[in-house]
Amino acid sequence: MNDLVHKYISGNSAVKIARSIETAVRESKILSGTQLPTVRALSEWLEVAPATVASAYQTLQARGVVVSRGRRGTSVSHRPVPASRRVGAITCEGRNLRDGNPDPKLLPGMKAVLRRIDSSHHMYGEPPHDASLVKIVSRDMKKSGVAVGDVCVTNGAMDALDRVMTERLKPGDRVIVEDPGFGNTFDLVLAHGLVLVPVPIDQESFIPDELARACRDGAQALIMTPRAQNPTGAVLSESRSRELREILRQHPSLLIIEDDHKHSIADAPLHCLHDHRTQQWVHMRSFSKSLNPDLRMAVMTGDEETMARVQDRFVVGDRWVSHILQRITASLLLDKDVRSLLKSAAKTYTQRRENLIRALQHEGIEMESRSGFNVWIPVKEETATVQALAAAGWAVRAGERFRLSSPPAIRVCTATLSPQEAKNFAAVFARVVSGGATACTV
Repeated sequence: MNDLVHKYISGNSAVKIARSIETAVRESKILSGTQLPTVRALSEWLEVAPATVASAYQTLQARGVVVSRGRRGTSVSHRPVPASRRVGAITCEGRNLRDGNPDPKLLPGMKAVLRRIDSSHHMYGEPPHDASLVKIVSRDMKKSGVAVGDVCVTNGAMDALDRVMTERLKPGDRVIVEDPGFGNTFDLVLAHGLVLVPVPIDQESFIPDELARACRDGAQALIMTPRAQNPTGAVLSESRSRELREILRQHPSLLIIEDDHKHSIADAPLHCLHDHRTQQWVHMRSFSKSLNPDLRMAVMTGDEETMARVQDRFVVGDRWVSHILQRITASLLLDKDVRSLLKSAAKTYTQRRENLIRALQHEGIEMESRSGFNVWIPVKEETATVQALAAAGWAVRAGERFRLSSPPAIRVCTATLSPQEAKNFAAVFARVVSGGATACTV
């Protein structure tokens, strides 16, 4: 057995054993990915019944601390539930290509809309959703092929996802996610006591054979981004969507969750995994990347039962999302100048992303990113690459935050990157990887 693990695992009850392991994980004494002893081996070591260890492992799995892989055993999750922490603003030395923010210059101004929106009070007992917002978003969804049903307004996409998982899933359920994918989604899944099932993606979304295998192994839900995928820029193509839907039809009870977070500024058409035959599905759209990161607003639609559960729970909790925020969003979306700005922003983000890709290709580094404003660059050593780039004045994000089983990489946000900066960064990156932190071509 692993002496390091034994040093930190103790207790004569399931509660104490689980607590000792979780404490060691939170304190980084037992690292992510560490294989834990088998139930039988640990029960013999601690001199307790196998059922006691099994119960401890089940508790840890429900809390997202460990992942059970059947015959392959139990290991520490790559995304253990984070301890509560209070942090201030994150400072970023050098040119910031790290944070994933949109370009403030490509966001619509807020002063005019704040002056013109309806400032009347919204009272208890009145409809929870602004009719104008529901109408325009429903229209846009239908135009892009979404099978619009009942609509619910939430406090952003993560709030929508949180509510759907609360109403439709239970601790221990298995959730298919993109790998690489959005780290906050991983954390939220684990916070619900759910089990992450990473499925590899390429530039057209899930790899079909891998998705089919994950579905056969048993999963209750799937979360995906149909375009401008974070961090890779992948786009679900029409042909791939047909192929994946054929796989998913063999698993009709699977809940399909689509997060179209960059819909207003995405430079690619929408292709969905749900259609009129899908039994359980949700499609959500938020406005943080296109209108204002501080505008915590999303609109979701889905199958009748899912939407009924979410909205019934809303009634006894938050009741509604601020109508001030809803009116602001509706007013912006109805403004012809704002619509024109969003189209222009989409083109600008495309140019900036493609500038970097071309600059990297000029340096002999091949890769793809088909939508959005992130570029995912495979490397052999994340930490060394990030540190070397930081020393040269470029701040990028290490890929670990976005990976579960996929290889190392870095994420570069091109939202504000000028053409000359793209060339400069590519040249520095090429020097960095030639010095030891070697890049992997794709």
